[in-house]
Amino acid sequence: MGTPITGLEHREILDVLIVGAGFGGIGMAINLLKAGINRFMVLEKSDDVGGTWHFNSYPGCACDVQSHLYSFSFAPKHDWTKRYAPWHEIKKYIVDTVEQYQLRPFLQFHQEVSGCHFNPKQAVWTVKSRSGQSWQAHHVVIASGPLHVPHIPQFPGIEQFQGTIMHSAQWDHNQSLIGKRVASIGTGASAIQYIPKIAPRVRQLDVYQRTPAWVLPRDERHYLSIEKKLFERFPVWRKLHRARLYWSNESRLLPIMTPAISKIGAEALKASIKLQVRDAQTAQKLTPDYALGCKRILISNTYYPTFNQPHVALITNGIQSIHANSIVDSQGIERPTDCIVFGTGFIVDPRIYMRDFSCTGLPGHDLMQDWKDASEAYYGMAVHGFPNMWQLVGPNSGLGHNSILFMIEAQVRYIIECMHLLRQQGSDFMHVRPEVQKQFNDKVQEQANKTVWASGCTSWYQQADGRNFAIWPWSTWKFWLETRRVNPNAFIFGQATATTKKVKHSIRQESVM
Repeated sequence: MGTPITGLEHREILDVLIVGAGFGGIGMAINLLKAGINRFMVLEKSDDVGGTWHFNSYPGCACDVQSHLYSFSFAPKHDWTKRYAPWHEIKKYIVDTVEQYQLRPFLQFHQEVSGCHFNPKQAVWTVKSRSGQSWQAHHVVIASGPLHVPHIPQFPGIEQFQGTIMHSAQWDHNQSLIGKRVASIGTGASAIQYIPKIAPRVRQLDVYQRTPAWVLPRDERHYLSIEKKLFERFPVWRKLHRARLYWSNESRLLPIMTPAISKIGAEALKASIKLQVRDAQTAQKLTPDYALGCKRILISNTYYPTFNQPHVALITNGIQSIHANSIVDSQGIERPTDCIVFGTGFIVDPRIYMRDFSCTGLPGHDLMQDWKDASEAYYGMAVHGFPNMWQLVGPNSGLGHNSILFMIEAQVRYIIECMHLLRQQGSDFMHVRPEVQKQFNDKVQEQANKTVWASGCTSWYQQADGRNFAIWPWSTWKFWLETRRVNPNAFIFGQATATTKKVKHSIRQESVM
């Protein structure tokens, strides 16, 4: 695999610099090694790998994609404990994978990237961190993902609150909730997991809901010992199991793409809510009035029944203000509160969470300016005017029905293919043609407008004007098929100066040997 660039050698020009050590960054790094490219570095803002599975450790935290599918195809794990793994098991899987592929020497922690700037004369990116350090690389891969900046609403008077305040992604395990009066604000994917877990511990739990979610039953079965042994001894059996899970998930796209089918599923779920929640008024409040799939569909067996407990209250009035030891709702009702938990998710619009991230490409191209109306990319990876800059899970490559790791692996393969193509072309940099990017995104938006995501509700998939910037609006196998090969005609190729080119090519020649 060669010797990684470590220590003071980071002042040399790297082949690739990766931002983020979650699933995307780790998958990219492993496949670079497999491709014979070892002059790279991974910068991570926290103190360990894992991305969202490092930060999220709230009670009940688990994945909503099946374990055998929420793992790399090239790094299988035969002994997952459950159908849907808890966060700590996923975190351990990521750590174990890092150790398996000996990635530690390539990682630098406590390095939050503050900006990157492209020099077209040298065909080199300069990447800076908030610690004051900088690196140079021919390629930059942004693998920070959209789920790492917590969204914390600023209600009037919140600075006066004297109790504990925490976000689900910043859970303070030193704070005991036993006997406390807790206010949970938000009812998204994290909240429906921690609410049933903390309810038995607290004296009073007030759940502030702005919009109800569609919640499907969750398969909580554990894998039997015999199943784990079969997966280990007969890898083909594990692969078949993974394939079954994949196609089962892919079938969920049908109601999303067909609003008429979505209505049928919604009626069945409405009946299920009435069966699980004894109080008719509460059940009505928990029932969405928008199309199934318009917002993220959640899974839980325990969320709805939690509201049958006498000390759990569902509050649908908005929050007017927060006082020293209480919350006042929009109807003027004041409720004593010792602890506020925000289950309000993340800031996922890159134009907002990357607002303080300075990124300039070719002359006249500033990422935030180019994205001022909408964030867009070519297959979520390449942006016109930003040569050799790649993204993982960029605009319109997220999912609402299947494993994002499938998409990440397809993108990683495509990016490495672009790196090989660049060398074959004898060029120093490449970026997507503007007309290709526009045609692609026009097609994406046209398709998105035909789905339930555009049926009238608002969601984190959309920006303020209703444009869907997050979701891939087709099947994942279509994404895989369309990114299997790089079309050279979709890109503009450029040259650096002759002096820089000689240095660069010698580095690149070493990396592929």
